[in-house]
Amino acid sequence: MDTSRPATLRMGRISYLNVLPIYHPLEAGILAHNYELVSGPPALLNTMMARGELHVSSCSCFEYACRPERYELVEDLSIGSHGPVMSVLLLSRCPLEELDGQEILISGESHTSVALLRLLMRERHQLNVRYVTGAVTQALHSPNPPKAFLAIGDEALRLRRHQEYPYCLDLAEAWREWTSLPFIFGLWVVSRQAVRQGLFHDDPGALLRRGRDWGLAHMDVILDLTGYGCPLSREELTVYYTRGLTYRLGKEELRGLNLFYEKLAAAGMIPAVPTLKFFSL
Repeated sequence: MDTSRPATLRMGRISYLNVLPIYHPLEAGILAHNYELVSGPPALLNTMMARGELHVSSCSCFEYACRPERYELVEDLSIGSHGPVMSVLLLSRCPLEELDGQEILISGESHTSVALLRLLMRERHQLNVRYVTGAVTQALHSPNPPKAFLAIGDEALRLRRHQEYPYCLDLAEAWREWTSLPFIFGLWVVSRQAVRQGLFHDDPGALLRRGRDWGLAHMDVILDLTGYGCPLSREELTVYYTRGLTYRLGKEELRGLNLFYEKLAAAGMIPAVPTLKFFSL
């Protein structure tokens, strides 16, 4: 008789407010599951997935493009935007065109946002800029603060009206103006190695989509939870969750995702346009 215990499945959870509608039902026990939830910034979760330390996770779409052979995608689930997203921002002391030849401080927490910024600066605005990686909030309090910086996630929500940086480019809005398509920042991926090992007896995507649907249907609960210490008003949070963000991965979102991959490949930023392989039991 086989007395071995089933493997504990580990699920990555981005440590930003934008995924609260999906994960709160799982974290609060509203939806039963057997996953160990692991929280961290996008870049860390990418690394943990690449190392095999997570079995399923939210993941930057840039990470999937770099190593598609390691992952399968969860259907109809993403973190994206059809317009201004409010939480992925280039903030500058000067107008955009004056950044030519200048340095932009970028966060190391999000590979996708940095890749989008590089495309927008070079392909959309024909600006030649240099990038330096560092801690944004710390740099703003230094003797030599940056001329411009990329802020993402909760940090962007907090800094988006910084008086010393009056010029703001919302990257998702800029992409929409450029392509007329939504932009997808994050996907959910399943480890192909875990699939080959037969570790999944249920579809993790079904659980995550149930979480999303519960969160969006109980937005008052999400707003109550988010309001503590958040720089946005309740009205701004409502716009953020219901109009700034999309959690779907339908036909239009897939078109935007594929176009992003095509532009990345043409710019030599990824090896090739990846095939989108979706998980199924």
